[in-house]
Amino acid sequence: MEVRKAIAEEVKTLTQMSKHAFDSDVNVGAKEAGGPPNYDKEKWHVKMMKQGNLFTIIENEEIVGGALLFLDGSSMYVARIFIDPQFHRMGYGIKTMRLIEKLIPDIHIYNLDTPLWNVRTNQFYQKLGYQKVKTDKEFVYYQKTVA
Repeated sequence: MEVRKAIAEEVKTLTQMSKHAFDSDVNVGAKEAGGPPNYDKEKWHVKMMKQGNLFTIIENEEIVGGALLFLDGSSMYVARIFIDPQFHRMGYGIKTMRLIEKLIPDIHIYNLDTPLWNVRTNQFYQKLGYQKVKTDKEFVYYQKTVA
């Protein structure tokens, strides 16, 4: 499995996977289909790719999902990971997070947030060792330090 910077030819597929993945959250507690801002906009994903923040998740030469990652000094903000629903519950999320945590050797602090209502993602990040640092009325904020 590999996590690497996205290329232009992958953006359409990544946008579709993002839409499918976030829309599928209705199966785990979302009130309606939808996702974070611009999750379904190809033009926005192109912008993220050009800025170097859009990543492709590949298994056996097949795209299984994507991620939005932002460097912030000596830390990384994991803005989104999305796995196409046809690949859910196959371990790709765990593998992806482990690869992200090794992607840049100088980064040791990882921050992310997830909706408060999303029991699946909150359990997922806690299972991976992320610690709650803050909760507001919409989101839970997590951090993890790796050696």
